[in-house]
Amino acid sequence: MKKLFINENNKQGQIKAEIYGQFAEHLGRCIYEGIYVGEDSEIPNINGMRKDVVDALKELQVPVLRWPGGCFADEYHWRDGIGPKETRKKMINTTWGGKVEDNSFGTHEFFELCEQLGCKTYVNANLGSGTVQEMNEWVEYMTSDAESPVVEERRKNGRQEPWKVDYLGIGNESWGCGGHMPPAHYAGEYRRYNTFVKNYSFDRPIKRIASGPNGDDYNWTEVVMDTILNDKGFAPEYDWYQEMLQTGLSGLALHYYTYPDGHVQKGLATEFDKAGWYRTMTKAAFIDELIEKHGTIMDRHDPNKKVGLMVDEWGTWFASEPGTNPFFLYQQNTMRDALVAGLSLNIFNKHCDRVHMTNIAQMVNVLQAMILTEGKKMVLTPTYHVFKMYKNHQDAALLESYVDGIEVIGAEDDFKVADIFESASIAEDGTITATINNISITESADMEILFAELKPEHVKATILTNKMDAHNTFDNPEVVKVEEFTDFTVTDRGVKFTLPACSVITFEVR
Repeated sequence: MKKLFINENNKQGQIKAEIYGQFAEHLGRCIYEGIYVGEDSEIPNINGMRKDVVDALKELQVPVLRWPGGCFADEYHWRDGIGPKETRKKMINTTWGGKVEDNSFGTHEFFELCEQLGCKTYVNANLGSGTVQEMNEWVEYMTSDAESPVVEERRKNGRQEPWKVDYLGIGNESWGCGGHMPPAHYAGEYRRYNTFVKNYSFDRPIKRIASGPNGDDYNWTEVVMDTILNDKGFAPEYDWYQEMLQTGLSGLALHYYTYPDGHVQKGLATEFDKAGWYRTMTKAAFIDELIEKHGTIMDRHDPNKKVGLMVDEWGTWFASEPGTNPFFLYQQNTMRDALVAGLSLNIFNKHCDRVHMTNIAQMVNVLQAMILTEGKKMVLTPTYHVFKMYKNHQDAALLESYVDGIEVIGAEDDFKVADIFESASIAEDGTITATINNISITESADMEILFAELKPEHVKATILTNKMDAHNTFDNPEVVKVEEFTDFTVTDRGVKFTLPACSVITFEVR
């Protein structure tokens, strides 16, 4: 029998709610059709946001939303998306299929969406093709309450009070679609742009996020962290002055996608075999090594861990569904995605000292989405259910935990992975949440949760399990759904149960 030890007396850090963040880009049908349908749509909406999607997302307690990209961010010019919609400038979305973007979803609509969701805001600004002045004025437009021409323009467009920008990304994937820059060049550009990103309210400072590494590009992390934090190659600044302005670096973005069969031959989301399953899990679990190694570099420059590793793009990336625009990145979502989400979130929880935010790609209709839509129809994906099962971890304290009896499994020698992933946390009200994944698609696991001192009095559990390629469709939306799990025994020290193959389970214990 495997034993999951949880020491409820040893809190190891806070799991920031932002670890459960989302990402919405102007890509395919994520924004348009997926989230925003316009005020005149037959689909029920509030100020243009489709009500069914927003209501479902509220159930996840979305903590933060990143927008407008992604690669789109570095060709997005914010002035095109303000003012009367009929006069907004159209543009070609050259990155994602050449679709004409009418900019009917712009700055005001983004904040409207965040207000409906009740989440924090993460705006990714344009460093690749935009100017310093453009970024400076966008921040002023969004956050200043001054009597300035830019702010008066916002008021004229219908918004009197400034919004709160919680996070600002200064460039995106600057090693690639954001400008193909070497790391030292980007770090210099970051410093220049950041100088003119002002805090107009010192009780609501903007947290700044630099474009970080692509996967295992550790040199990028080394050079960018060294250049930004240690003034390498630049005149030194006084620390007290930066602290007074509150303009220091808050985060370094890491992007990592799970391609089970490589970046070129991705394979379909619903058609894979046993070997494909374990390749996917092995590659998803590689995020643990990435966090460890990038974290070690960051520790040298930031030993107090003030700068977060923001995994602001992650998830599965398969071939687009047949018959859809390949640039729209529309893919189905199976139990394979559910297990990738489950193990990834458990890994992020375990690294909450360095991982301060993550944003799964993406919220609706793109890549590993929470929700799929087709006209008036909407379906919740297995990944959605995992995020809902894990939401108690948000802002809870990470507890020491480990499994005795882990086995390494897989169908190919080069792709072996642990069979069990887990994490545990305790909320302010004393409720302990343990989330556990059984990666095996054939073997159940007898397991016992053992606490240090706690004698459980109240235990409840939910489970998500099905065959590996099971998924929800518009015709059959509840093939994969969360169910109550009652097949467990409460003991003096914990809980005994059998964890089914291919499953995600959540225990709540008091």
